[in-house]
Amino acid sequence: MPDAGSVAGVAAGFARTLRAAGVAADHHREQSFLRALAHLDVTSERDVYWAGRVTLCAGPDDLPRYDRCFAAFFGGRRPPPARAAMTVTVTRTVALPYDPREPEGAGEQSALPATASEVEVLRNRDVAHLTEAERREIHRLLALLRDERERRSSRRFRPSHRGDLDGRRTVREAVRRGGDVARLRLRAHRDRPRRVVVVVDVSGSMAPYADTLLRFAHALVRTEPGATEVFSAGTRLTRITAELRHRDPDVAMGACSAVIPDWSGGTRLGEELKALLRLPHPRGATVVIASDGWERGSADLLGAQMARLSRIAHRVIWVNPHKGDPAYRPLTAGMRAALPYVTDFVAGHSLAAYENLAALLAGRSGRTEREVAADA
Repeated sequence: MPDAGSVAGVAAGFARTLRAAGVAADHHREQSFLRALAHLDVTSERDVYWAGRVTLCAGPDDLPRYDRCFAAFFGGRRPPPARAAMTVTVTRTVALPYDPREPEGAGEQSALPATASEVEVLRNRDVAHLTEAERREIHRLLALLRDERERRSSRRFRPSHRGDLDGRRTVREAVRRGGDVARLRLRAHRDRPRRVVVVVDVSGSMAPYADTLLRFAHALVRTEPGATEVFSAGTRLTRITAELRHRDPDVAMGACSAVIPDWSGGTRLGEELKALLRLPHPRGATVVIASDGWERGSADLLGAQMARLSRIAHRVIWVNPHKGDPAYRPLTAGMRAALPYVTDFVAGHSLAAYENLAALLAGRSGRTEREVAADA
């Protein structure tokens, strides 16, 4: 009989697969699924199938996707349902590379099944070279991206079984017991998610990547809204955190477009970092700068501001979309001025690269740049 931990892990993995396929299997439905499994035989595929179908599906439109995901996730088999249904052996439908022989619009009307290898290829492709349908698929997967955040100790304390002596709680308990100290109370620092500040370059040279980077920032804001700040950078610094707090990514992108005045303009990163350093947000935070380093202002000013930033920030991560190309060399004046003060210099050209960046923000090493570039 599987233990409760393994059942919960399988159920969580199945729910993630359903969400990736477009089924609204949120946290509450996942908990209902687990409660249903507690009353059933989890070794029976029929019981697991019907428990998930009843609890994880929101309506009739979800049933075909659910059947496909169940068949793929549980080894390509599905127990016979009460009524006839077609069995499909793929996890989900994704966009395939454009075929010039196909009539315009036909690809959106007829969805083709994609294998796991095709999905993996899409994850590692440069977003600047995707078709519109493929880009929509990448944006959908980015919206589902949820990762933990690196933790830091706060100044506040919490009761603990290990740690320093909590004199006040110990004395209060002794007073309640008539002066008898029966037990020493201990305390430890609370931990909080480390604040992340994201600066996205929206200049003309970053146009193929800016929208996808902002969608990645939207996923960060949705994961930790109280510990994430996002700014756009072009000819001026614009705070867009409030706009990115909207649940719907497309609505959030529309709100950003309305408030960013310098789309596809020039880049003055030195001046914008100087404006950022006047704010309290970077102090002690992980600062992510997403830019190709084409600086139109003074490279010396950029280097001076990066030096200041490196002294007050916990970590400085520079995301350059061109770093995904093995032949890329950081030869621009802006990159040469900034790199001495950068903690991590990473790629930002594909979904796999964004997943690697999310791992860095969670305090994990993620994959090396050599591995990410090799997959591209």
